Amino acid sequence: MIVKESKRGGEILSSAKAVADLISSVLAMESEFDQEREHFWTIGLNAKNRVQFIDLVSLGSLTGSLIHPRETFRLAVSRGVASILVAHNHPSGDPTPSRDDIAVTGRLKSAGDILGIQLLDHVIIGNDSGQFISLKEQGVV
Repeated sequence: MIVKESKRGGEILSSAKAVADLISSVLAMESEFDQEREHFWTIGLNAKNRVQFIDLVSLGSLTGSLIHPRETFRLAVSRGVASILVAHNHPSGDPTPSRDDIAVTGRLKSAGDILGIQLLDHVIIGNDSGQFISLKEQGVV
């Protein structure tokens, strides 16, 4: 698990591109072998949208990873953040969301609504392609 914490509040994330750039830089620090696996991260934000942590929730296979609201919101609840962003990579390079990506986003949004922690976006990046898709911009979030 990768966890980046900031006591004073970190970088402000104000766009899906900023999220994609941040997650791409985190992924680039992984071993070459692990870069070929799907990763799913939660990014916790304070009330001013400053990064408080980045948590690797799931490290999956070439084509998928297991995602559950319990693990996704675990650190967000314990740290008392205002909102989260979630992001994952598609090792194929094509960030087009799958039906499962859309379904899990809906479940995470519902869980966040219950917990009072807003899901701001779900960003999917394509490994090394520079491409990304914001499910908020797609109207899913």
